[in-house]
Parts: sequence; C-alpha cells; structure tokens
Amino acid sequence: MELGPLMLDLTGVELSAEERELVNHPLIGGIIFFSRNYQSIEQLKALIAQIRAASKRRLLLSVDHEGGRVQRFRGEFTRLPSLRRLGEYYAINPAQAKAQAKEAGWLMAAELRALDIDFSYAPVLDLDYGVSLVIGDRSLHRDPTIVSELALDYIQGMREAGMASTGKHFPGHGFIEADSHHAIPIDSRSLEQIQQDDIQPFKKLIQAGLNAVMPAHVIYEKVDPKPAGFSSYWIQTILRQELGFQGLIFSDDLSMEGATVAGSYAERAQAALTAGCDMIMACNRREGIIDILEHLKYTVPPASQVRIQAMQGKPFMNHTALLQSTQWQQAHHLMSTLG
Repeated sequence: MELGPLMLDLTGVELSAEERELVNHPLIGGIIFFSRNYQSIEQLKALIAQIRAASKRRLLLSVDHEGGRVQRFRGEFTRLPSLRRLGEYYAINPAQAKAQAKEAGWLMAAELRALDIDFSYAPVLDLDYGVSLVIGDRSLHRDPTIVSELALDYIQGMREAGMASTGKHFPGHGFIEADSHHAIPIDSRSLEQIQQDDIQPFKKLIQAGLNAVMPAHVIYEKVDPKPAGFSSYWIQTILRQELGFQGLIFSDDLSMEGATVAGSYAERAQAALTAGCDMIMACNRREGIIDILEHLKYTVPPASQVRIQAMQGKPFMNHTALLQSTQWQQAHHLMSTLG
C-alpha cells in the first residue's frame, strides 16, 4: 500500500490510543523516533511491534542517530563518536580514518536495522567552519574533499548493513552561527562560493548513489529569498537538474524556527512539497501534525512514491545474531575507543 509524505513523531515509550489511529492516516508515511521513545532494547522492540501491528501499511521507521551529541538511543546501544573524531583522525592516518568511517557507518546502521528501523538521517555533510552552533562536531571536517572521502566510506558501511543514506543539510549549514531550531539563519555568500565549497560533498555523494537529501532551513539571500527547504530553485534547479539527484528529498523539521517564514504548519507542509520535497516532518508539536492532517490536500506523485518506498531497509540479521557476530564485536570495540 502507498505511503504518505508525513513523518509522525510519538509522545512516549508506547503507542498511544491517538497514535494507533494516526499511523493509518493516508498522509502518514513513517515514524521518527526521539530519546523520549527509548528506555531499553526490549521496550523499543515492543514499541516497534506495536507500530507494525497497528498500521495497515509498512511505515518507514527512522531516527537521528549520527553519534556524538545527536544519538537518540543510548544505554544498550554502542556509544558512537561524533563525526568530527573521524575527521581529526584523518590528519594522523587518512587510510585508517577512512576504514573507521566505514566501520562507524556500518555499526550505526547495523544496530538500528537489527531492530527493524529503516534508516537514520545520516551522514551530516556540512562543513565545519568553526562558527555554527548547531553543526559543530557533527561535521566531519572543514575541507570538502576530506568530508567527501570520509562520507563515502561511511555510507558504504551503512549500505552493507542494509540502510539507505541521507545527506544533510543541503546546500550547507556550517557557515553561519545561528541555529535554525531557534532562529532564521541567513547566509550572505554567493552561489559561486557555496558551490565551490559546501555543495562539493553533496555532489560527490550523489554521484556515488546517495539515497536521500535534507535541505537546510537557511535563507541564502543572494540566491533565493526562501529557505532552501522551501525553494524550488535550490531543490529543482540546483539539486535535481544541475546535480542530477534522483533520490528522496526530506524537509527538515517544520516545527523549527527556520521554517516559520512559510506560515502555518499546513502552509509550511504545502510549501515544502510544492518546492519539491518528497517527505516532510513536523516534530515535537502534535498540534502541528494535526493541522497538517486536517488541512493539507495532497496526493503523492508516482515518482515520490517510488523514492519513499526505496528508503525501506534491506533484510538484516536480528539483534541477538548481531551481538554474537565477530563484525559487531570488533566494530563495537573500535567505536567505543573513539567515542
């Protein structure tokens, strides 16, 4: 059955009565998990089983699980290093850093796929200019060539664990200090400057089969007056036409301050979809989800439906088998020393 364009977040560690109804709304296409949805492996397994039992369709299950300070599931999961740690090690031993990046991508993806979670919104492809409040150590490096190299190995590891990759935040969120969760960031650089540096990792990874891209809630004022996630110029002209990207485009969270320029939640949703996003999300504000479900009139185009379905995880071993595998034990030990 077809999936809708909206990712739903959940309020707690069990599926509520309201959420049992929401998962079957035709506009819902998947779930995004947060730390509030996790207590233990067994609890998470039970929650996923509840979702699967309640939904008539196989919804996409997702989470922000990059490592470092953005890792929603902790406790019984491996503590993953920030991506910056991989970039720092590159200066010491590039070949070893690339191998570690592949291991990090595989381990992150393997621990999620073993629990039937389809994908994590990773990797971050933003450059570390040393100023961004929200990117910081989530970035691999300042040098776009090094970011590209390490990210290529990282997504190869993800792919080997059966997980699709999502590059973010297009065309680059690292140059400005403001955090789009709490402000409306404005980047004053020219298109040429952005293309010369920030876009390079996206370009390289698209050529290597990047599955999805998430635009930034940033206004690049010399290019377009709209934030990238609402800009048909950035999404259609640059991402689709110039870079030839054929994969899925996610909006960033429509509850973020950087998205408020587009109006109500339903208006933000419509604006993102009209600009060319395939899937949207409105997190941590249930009233936002309800507003979208009540007022958005939208039918997913066939091409978007194919892209959405392609984000489903590939078959992988179960959690018990994973923990018994030599590959997990070695990767777990390596990442624990880096974390």
